[in-house]
Amino acid sequence: MWVEEVMEKFMRIYKYQAHGYAFSGVEELLYSLGESAFVNMTQRSVAESLLQVGVTQRFIDDVVSAVLRASYGQSAAMPAFAGAMSLAGAQGSLWSVEGGNKLVCSGLLKLTKANVIHATVTSVTLQNTEGKPLYYVEYENEVGNGSDFYDIVVIATPLHPDNSSSSIAFEGFDPPIDAAQGSFQPTVVSLVHGYLNSSYFGFPDPKLFPFASILTTDFPNFFCALDNICPVNISANFRRKQPQEAAVWRVQSPKPLLRSQLKTLFRSYYSVQTAEWRAHPVYGSPGTLPRFALHDQLFHLNALEWAASSVEVMAVAAKNVALLAYNRWYQDLDKIDQKDLMHKVKTEL
Repeated sequence: MWVEEVMEKFMRIYKYQAHGYAFSGVEELLYSLGESAFVNMTQRSVAESLLQVGVTQRFIDDVVSAVLRASYGQSAAMPAFAGAMSLAGAQGSLWSVEGGNKLVCSGLLKLTKANVIHATVTSVTLQNTEGKPLYYVEYENEVGNGSDFYDIVVIATPLHPDNSSSSIAFEGFDPPIDAAQGSFQPTVVSLVHGYLNSSYFGFPDPKLFPFASILTTDFPNFFCALDNICPVNISANFRRKQPQEAAVWRVQSPKPLLRSQLKTLFRSYYSVQTAEWRAHPVYGSPGTLPRFALHDQLFHLNALEWAASSVEVMAVAAKNVALLAYNRWYQDLDKIDQKDLMHKVKTEL
């Protein structure tokens, strides 16, 4: 019920965005959805919030912690708002994209007929012009260097010390721009085609192993979650592999698995494919919530990740930044950072 209440309020954002409303900072966006309760949820832990509504410590230790480790690789000490989003994703009704979620991005680029310059941005410099600002963007690729002037710039990548994108230099701004918030969590996904070592999980006879997913709370600490994966499109004659058969297992871990660790989890295996990236922020001590608007027409989409990180949350952030840029460009300031939006939206219908 706690998660459902949070999600019901969060869903208001779609109605606000349908009416063209946008927010210049993460705190303003959260306050419009759940007032001070949502803002406070970024400052206190999941465990603290759940204990307050009557959830037992044992349930937090055995269930909530397992879900948080599987999605964020972190504990119930992480902020409650991000934790609620994680728990919402554990209730089913999730969608998969055949070929990977990256196809959402490439599909949108193709749909908008965007002119994509395949290069790495190195600097954004504010030009002193009369009226609206102008941004001079420099970039480089294998061929060489390039540059151009832009009216609006959106940074759509995390700005943190572990990311090469954080080497973007912001020049000519007063006060200086520093959008870096902290570090991101390293995450490793290993796709293993092999025979699960069911004995390690207390089932010497693999035929009796009853689970398709295994979550961990604290130990063993070398992996967070292990699950038997299926194709996105399941045919009529599809049959999930029996536990004694070779199957494709996805292992989530904070570090690449050692050969000895693979041997612990699997009796034998045919292949291992590994993807390693910094998936989401390390949610540590509460800090100031970042802003989408870094300058008049310079925006940072990933600011919302410091409240919660998921594909859906980033889609919300993208729509917010698009509306914010549009409203600022046309000086429709009544559509930015408005209070009591539920009442305003109802009266607009």
